[in-house]
Amino acid sequence: MKGFLGSNNAGSNSGGSSSKGGAVDTLIGRQTEVLGDVRFSGGLHVDGKIKGGVTTLGADKSAHLSVSESGAIEGDVRVPTMMLNGTVIGDVRATEKLSLAAKARVTGNVYYKVLQMEPGAMINGQLLYEGNDPVAALTHQKPGDSKLDSTVLEIQDGRRAKAV
Repeated sequence: MKGFLGSNNAGSNSGGSSSKGGAVDTLIGRQTEVLGDVRFSGGLHVDGKIKGGVTTLGADKSAHLSVSESGAIEGDVRVPTMMLNGTVIGDVRATEKLSLAAKARVTGNVYYKVLQMEPGAMINGQLLYEGNDPVAALTHQKPGDSKLDSTVLEIQDGRRAKAV
């Protein structure tokens, strides 16, 4: 868990700003439940539970949120960068990067610019891209391959005929 908290020496404190490189400025412990919205800057790590929205103070693009396997948020989340391995019930809006680990669970819409998702992570909602790049539809069909279109239609028509 050394990298998760962003410190190489668990017992040392450099005294400087710890908001860069994934360091944690605020920790919500496993036995802690916060009722109400949370606004933070720097790094916030959640092992406990938050019943309320989670946002950053101002336009802090270096702010990041990490939610461990035991962590849970019931409310909307709006942060630049988020690493989730716990549960969020509400919409998630990651304006820079969203990483979903294997135990991540989201019940709500996910708005993202960059999304990294491990096998096992689950989203019950819509994935909505919010980057600046135009999104083109992905297709496995060569342009002008109408024979493939007719084959797909014949297979679908055949299935309908059997079902009726």
